[in-house]
Amino acid sequence: MTTQKPNLDEARAAIIEKALELAPFDGWTVPMLRKAASEAGHTREMQLLAFPKGVMDMLEYHSQQADKEMLERLEDYDLKALKIRERVTLAVKLRIEVVALHKDAIRRAAHTLALPIHHVTAMRITYATVDAIWRGIGDTSTDVNFYSKRAILAGVYTTTTMRWLEDRSDGEQDTWAFLDRRIQNVMDFEKVKAKARKVTEGVPSPWSVLSAFRYPAARR
Repeated sequence: MTTQKPNLDEARAAIIEKALELAPFDGWTVPMLRKAASEAGHTREMQLLAFPKGVMDMLEYHSQQADKEMLERLEDYDLKALKIRERVTLAVKLRIEVVALHKDAIRRAAHTLALPIHHVTAMRITYATVDAIWRGIGDTSTDVNFYSKRAILAGVYTTTTMRWLEDRSDGEQDTWAFLDRRIQNVMDFEKVKAKARKVTEGVPSPWSVLSAFRYPAARR
């Protein structure tokens, strides 16, 4: 006789659903996690199977699911008809809208992840989201731009999210205006970089000059 393996994804979804209701009042804590699991009808053993690392596991899983839903919503749009900046703006907006019904819980999550002890988890969650956005809008870069794009978008995404968490304007219009300004700042910066590359074309890199002094053989 074989025993049926528990469906962890179903358990995780049910526990997180309860957690999102409790977090605005109880915060993202171990007692809250245990209460959420209990109210979702799961045992302590199932809770440990679903989230072996506790609250951080739960927050990371929730973010992954939100990323997944954002990608699914992107499929409803003709991205090829949009400029890159429009695609990025759309994806960031969709990612925020995915969690909009649980704004208070997300605010408490942001405060928890801001603690120094959770820095690595916060960075991992943010990277996963911006990577999903770039891949979702069709970016295929593999060179140094792969990393710079994600670093820049991480700044745009996190600051826009922070703005959204404090936004009380109708329809979050202040947030979307803020997002447009941030994207414009990035575009302006990229234009300056492009001009700088043209000006310095053919000019030896200062690093190559310095290396020539440090390693004489490089000049031969």
